[in-house]
Amino acid sequence: MAVTVVTGGSRGIGASTCVHLARSGHDVVVGFHHDEAAAVEVARQVRDLGAKAITARVDTASSASVQAMFAAAAALGQVTGLVNNAGIIEGRGNLVDVAEADIRRVIEVNVLGAIFCAQEAIRVMTAGGGGSIVNVSSGAATLGGPGEYVHYAMSKGALDTLTVGLSKELGAAGIRVNTVSPGVIRTDIHAPGRLERVGPLAPMGRAGEPDEVAAAIVWLLSDEASYVTGANLRVAGGR
Repeated sequence: MAVTVVTGGSRGIGASTCVHLARSGHDVVVGFHHDEAAAVEVARQVRDLGAKAITARVDTASSASVQAMFAAAAALGQVTGLVNNAGIIEGRGNLVDVAEADIRRVIEVNVLGAIFCAQEAIRVMTAGGGGSIVNVSSGAATLGGPGEYVHYAMSKGALDTLTVGLSKELGAAGIRVNTVSPGVIRTDIHAPGRLERVGPLAPMGRAGEPDEVAAAIVWLLSDEASYVTGANLRVAGGR
């Protein structure tokens, strides 16, 4: 049985991914930071689909917290997958006006957090004979986020580089590393009104849904993607 850790698993793309994973035969660790009730509900949905699930409170910016999450994951068995999905936007507007504390927190969670989670996954997967990591980036990494969140876009660009480097570093160990880059997706990460303003600008004329990103993530974790590593799958409606 596959065991997959999903950070940011209590809402949005992460929650949808947990449910899709359960449908595909994965047991799931629902990583969450704040909303325990939402994480418990996602775990219930996973169990209702016949898979096992546990919840794990984690601050991905803390290596000790990440280590504790992976230790808890061992209760489900050998971890074979990681979805590096936890991410935040703090501070919006022109970069020159963004507070230092907001910039630091975005980098700590989106970049250091992904690195710490990848490190633990690599240790576990190397011992277990392989696995798969999917980093959840953003279309903002190539669009730049001008006037909105350049620092966030930069943090997601770092995730793209993490994928490229790790896919080459870990190929011989049987660990695949890929990226999914969502566009404007209907989640609560957006500022009020942004979905309605930006979503229709995509060539497909609408915002995406979390399920559409989750399906891509689950495919990259599956045996159907057994020769796919170092890829960046853009799920952005053409934007």
